[in-house]
Amino acid sequence: MHIPRNLKKGDTIGILSTARKINAEALQFTINLIESWGLNVVLGSSIGLEHHQFAGTAEQRLANFQEFLDDDRIDAILCARGGYGTMQIIDQIQWDHFLKNPKWICGFSDVTVLHSHLSAMGVASIHSSMPSLFPSEIDHETLHSMRRALMGEKNEIHFSKSEFNKFGNAEGLLVGGNLSLIYALQGSDSDIDTNGKILFLEDLDEYLYHIDRMMISLDRAGKLKGLKGLLIGGMTAMKDHEIPFGSSVEEIILAACKPYNFPVYFNFPAGHLVFNFALKFNCPAKIEVKENEILFQQL
Repeated sequence: MHIPRNLKKGDTIGILSTARKINAEALQFTINLIESWGLNVVLGSSIGLEHHQFAGTAEQRLANFQEFLDDDRIDAILCARGGYGTMQIIDQIQWDHFLKNPKWICGFSDVTVLHSHLSAMGVASIHSSMPSLFPSEIDHETLHSMRRALMGEKNEIHFSKSEFNKFGNAEGLLVGGNLSLIYALQGSDSDIDTNGKILFLEDLDEYLYHIDRMMISLDRAGKLKGLKGLLIGGMTAMKDHEIPFGSSVEEIILAACKPYNFPVYFNFPAGHLVFNFALKFNCPAKIEVKENEILFQQL
């Protein structure tokens, strides 16, 4: 298990994009915020590049990511935004130097490709909001949770129960990310091992029958059988056809989990939501059912 060291004041975060384009002006809020934490910021060469919808060609995005991976002056990497694009470069990344001195890699959504690949290599990473969304995090709690994760401070959140929950406590390594990408990565070098772990899932703008197909596929691949628990974040803007699918997203997920006894928790505030709580993947997590709420904790 490789867990990057906690950041301290004076360290440097490199911001780049492995997916969609973004300009430097859109990052000023993020730069100011990170500097207020006592950290430095370096913008990658992919920021401001434009190739159709992407932050430069696949070769340019790969070169920037590889540069930051290998540069020991960069203490953590924050992906500026998601969209699509990380899958195009994942097999060309060279990890040898990084594995000798791993650093936190942060982001969510399309960045699940990196989280899953790192998890397959036994490296921890941080599922967190990204600079393209930072100005909209007006309560700042999302951003405070990210700072705590980077700095090695205790992160905990109380979240509301759901009528759909299968109750019970859970403890184990946390893995996961965007359901569509975890589904797409099955059978590859980036496929995650979920056995004995807590699996976190979130998704955006998917048809309900797609969710059903992906959950059945995860089960058929053995991804659900050995879970310690299943944590469901935002299943945001789900879609249906004129002739309804007939089940809610909660019912679809529970049907896939029916053969098993692990707890299932809905309503977790992470994913494509206004409040996107930071999670450390491939690190221990503990979930406890309280009287009127559920407590999630990570150190």
